[in-house]
Amino acid sequence: MSKCKALTPNEVKARFQANGITFTQWAKDHGYTPNAVYRVLNGFDKAKYGKAHEIAVKLGLKPSVDTADIQAA
Repeated sequence: MSKCKALTPNEVKARFQANGITFTQWAKDHGYTPNAVYRVLNGFDKAKYGKAHEIAVKLGLKPSVDTADIQAA
């Protein structure tokens, strides 16, 4: 399994602010709607499956897991 530490929403927000990136721009750059990104970031979507999970992994809220790890389990 992946050993990467997941970030907290506040840590993600701080990184974006430190780099001058808006979540709206990040969402557009990665092919997501800003609303979907905000819902994941603020905990309205639990991000267990699908696009919400993809967003959480890309933001660093959840560690990425290699599919080989899942098949070996």
